[in-house]
Amino acid sequence: MAEYRLGEVEMKFAELIWENEPLSSGELAKISEKELGWKKSTTYTILKRIQERGLFRNEGGIVTSLVSKQEFLSGQSAQFVEETFAGSLPCFVAAFTSKRKLTDEEILELQKIIESSR
Repeated sequence: MAEYRLGEVEMKFAELIWENEPLSSGELAKISEKELGWKKSTTYTILKRIQERGLFRNEGGIVTSLVSKQEFLSGQSAQFVEETFAGSLPCFVAAFTSKRKLTDEEILELQKIIESSR
C-alpha cells in the first residue's frame, strides 16, 4: 500500500514524474537537474525513497507511477481527515467553513458530489 506523504521537495519531484512518465531514469536525472538543480545522485536517492513508499517504480531503467497524481491527492486528503478529524468528514467541513464561507456555487457543487456518492 502506498504512503500518501511527501515533503515539499519530494512532491515537486513526484510532479516531474507524473508530468513526463514514462521516462528513463537518465531522462529524469536531466529534468531534475534543469528544474530542481539536482545532481544525478540526488535524483536517484530521492527516486529510491519514493519508490520505497509504493508510489513509483524504476523497472529496466524506466520510471513510471504506481499511483496516479489524483489517487495520491485523494489518499493524502483521506489520510489528513482520518488523522486530524478522526475520519469525520462533517468535522473537517465544519472546521474549514468556520474561517471561510462557501459560495453558492461551491455549495451546489458539494451537493452534487454528495448526491452522486450515494
